[in-house]
Amino acid sequence: MTGKNAQKKDIRQYAVFMVLAASLCFATGGLFMKLIPWNALAINGARNLIASVVIGLYILITRHKLKFNPTVAVGAISMAGVTTCYAIANKLTTAGNTIILQYTAPVWIMVLVYLFFGRKPDRTGIISLLIVFAGILCFFFEGLSTGRWLGDLIALLSGIFYAGVFMLNSFEKGDALSSVFFGQLLCGICLTPLVMQETDFSAGVLAAVFFLGAIQVGLAYIFFTTGTKYIDPLTASIINALEPILNPVLVAVFYGEKLGVVSLIGAAVVLCGILYYNIKEAMQAKNQTA
Repeated sequence: MTGKNAQKKDIRQYAVFMVLAASLCFATGGLFMKLIPWNALAINGARNLIASVVIGLYILITRHKLKFNPTVAVGAISMAGVTTCYAIANKLTTAGNTIILQYTAPVWIMVLVYLFFGRKPDRTGIISLLIVFAGILCFFFEGLSTGRWLGDLIALLSGIFYAGVFMLNSFEKGDALSSVFFGQLLCGICLTPLVMQETDFSAGVLAAVFFLGAIQVGLAYIFFTTGTKYIDPLTASIINALEPILNPVLVAVFYGEKLGVVSLIGAAVVLCGILYYNIKEAMQAKNQTA
């Protein structure tokens, strides 16, 4: 292996570690959202305001030059959309449903890549799309009977916004860190005033809110934006597979909330669809380099 190839491998491994660390931080969101007895929008405002301070300090320390242009603005809207929809969905449906439906992001990445770059999904992509959508139908089938369909729908919308977040570094004038910072600041300024309507400001609640802002969002997106500089958005979304697995496990263990049978089937189908795509893409890449 040449020195240049070895360097590329090291950078890729570093990027994978960063995205993996981000997914560990992200995975704690469902549990802490459930533990905080506030309105979803108030929680999202407070955690994003804290996160914007964390990201802002990181930008100052690293002397990262903030950018603002239409591409960065769309990224900021995606960031604000994913955190807001995630927070609302967590209060309206199970944490498992929320994170699995958000995890449909790789499907929407394929759609966005086609819309913006004209790259049509291949046979593997189309099959995985069909599998994932079959899993989504399972969630909504159970949601209709449990009254959680609105939460499931908002969680699915969160997945579409999440696809945009994964693609922040894919556009020439894009800057992921700037989009994340402005998106968090937007949510913080617009939604934090809702905290004044809450009544429970106990030490445990405030500690949970601080954790969500500083670690689950702030630190997580520092890891995330660093890692996604060096790997493609679809690979990053696959590495992030730990989040939809760990998130509902933490909620089940510490909060006692579990997925319904049909939702469990849907979760398995969605994950199988994503894994199918990842495995087939890896095999094709290996054959091309052989």
